[in-house]
Amino acid sequence: MKIVEIKNTTLSINDENVLENLNFELSKGEMKFLIGKTGSGKTTFINSIFGNLKPSKSTLFKVLSFDINKINDNEIPYLRRKIGFVFQDFKLLKDRSIFDNLKFVLKATGWSDSDKIKNQIDKVLELVKFTSSLGKFPNELSGGEQQRVAIARSMLNDPELIIADEPTGNLDPETSSEIISLFKKLNSLGTSMIIATHDYNLILKLDGQVYKCEDGTIFEVQRK
Repeated sequence: MKIVEIKNTTLSINDENVLENLNFELSKGEMKFLIGKTGSGKTTFINSIFGNLKPSKSTLFKVLSFDINKINDNEIPYLRRKIGFVFQDFKLLKDRSIFDNLKFVLKATGWSDSDKIKNQIDKVLELVKFTSSLGKFPNELSGGEQQRVAIARSMLNDPELIIADEPTGNLDPETSSEIISLFKKLNSLGTSMIIATHDYNLILKLDGQVYKCEDGTIFEVQRK
């Protein structure tokens, strides 16, 4: 089953082509890596998968059965519920506890039953082995703990696809290794993943094809 299917696609911003002749596929359960310099188009590519940016030219662009070429504004929230996103700088809400950070996401995506919300939060935090108090605020956690919460947040709606943007960028090597192990576990459970990274150590420790964003397109490169 294809999670992402892109053929002969051009992505533009303000009528200027950023990426051209894109061809990319991701099947269920696959993990793929995206590398490239800052400004090479990685963020543009990720935004297009979220439905934030429609192609200026495309033969085929499907994400989780949604046709990005034809998607309308009403459909985009349903697409995004099927995708989890992990940020480099965690993006946790600083003015509320860990529990309330996660509860906020579930409420925003249509959950209303308090018991089901609590059970889902407990489930994802157990999955990422988060053991601190749920009453703590983000600034009371280490970087590794914050990233565990951020990964747990990305799993709240049982997504079919996780996109991680520099997930180990702000972490020390030991903590990065823990997050790598966590990604390996999530992938083994069947979650498809696209990881944008500069961390070659992360790529070496995980299986998956590597794609490079360069010179206005994306192409597969051989693993070293």
